[in-house]
Amino acid sequence: MHKLTLSAALADYDHTRDLASGRVLVEGVELLCSTHPIEEIFYRALIHREWDVSEVSMAKYVSLRAKGDKTFMAIPVFPSRVFRHGSLFVRRDGPVKKVSDLTGKRVGLPEWAQTAAVYSRGFLVSQFGLDLRSIHWVQAGVNQPGRVEKVELQLPKGIELTRAPDKTLNAMLVSGEIDAMMVARPPASFTAGDPSICRLFEDFKAIEAEYFRKTRIFPIMHTVVIRSEILKANPWVARNLYTAFEEAKRRSIERVLDATASLVPIPWGYEYARRGMELFGEDYFPYGIAPNRTTLEAFLAYAYEQGVCAVKLTPEEIFAPQMAGTYKV
Repeated sequence: MHKLTLSAALADYDHTRDLASGRVLVEGVELLCSTHPIEEIFYRALIHREWDVSEVSMAKYVSLRAKGDKTFMAIPVFPSRVFRHGSLFVRRDGPVKKVSDLTGKRVGLPEWAQTAAVYSRGFLVSQFGLDLRSIHWVQAGVNQPGRVEKVELQLPKGIELTRAPDKTLNAMLVSGEIDAMMVARPPASFTAGDPSICRLFEDFKAIEAEYFRKTRIFPIMHTVVIRSEILKANPWVARNLYTAFEEAKRRSIERVLDATASLVPIPWGYEYARRGMELFGEDYFPYGIAPNRTTLEAFLAYAYEQGVCAVKLTPEEIFAPQMAGTYKV
């Protein structure tokens, strides 16, 4: 039987590795998958449209869909999920000790339309009542200068955003030019052990766990998209690809839960996974719309309110209708 050949790009996750390596097959598809750093994938996929299937930023994807760009259609596969209370950094001797101190301050971010920033601003508003208009926002690369927005924004009235293309957020935080920063990747000074830079929420794990208990939001960072022209000609691809991602994830979790051998090099990895199940449920890293509806609806509301999306979208509008039957109930 002739197979449809599709190119694909993913970051090198354990829960997608069996798919990328070919150990898990996509029925009817020969998937030619390559792995790259995630920032490279986003740039090449969204700017140059290089692959038939690719991992993309959730925020960039929904921004394009809201503007009517139908180049890609997503399937509800979420390779990366990260809580973001631990992504806010400040100077230890600086003026920001708590969320309310951010009012009137200069806060850096790598892109307004970065998914991590959308979630961070979302919980600052919904959980702490912060007024985003009270902040002077500064956009720049985290550790390297020159980073720019990849989608067009429609900033809400009253939002002040200054771009600093020749500077880095890391240097500006260390020097005091900005008072805080929200980033997906920690600043170089923090990872190097600079004692002057710290997280705003130092007990972030406990805070994030309680946030999930109260809201049921488990932030989704990335999704997987397929070229719409491929789905139009081969609507079955969405379902078969989704099924393969589920199988690859199942095998990964099986490795993590194996208490007899260290198949994943994390001390007590089995116990950490079990604890995750106690908080998140047996399927603690779910794909599909139904088990993620609360998170998806919150994110789409944040994206619209923050000017990342031109219109407010629903989960059904951003995922392939061809595979509705695979959504979990």
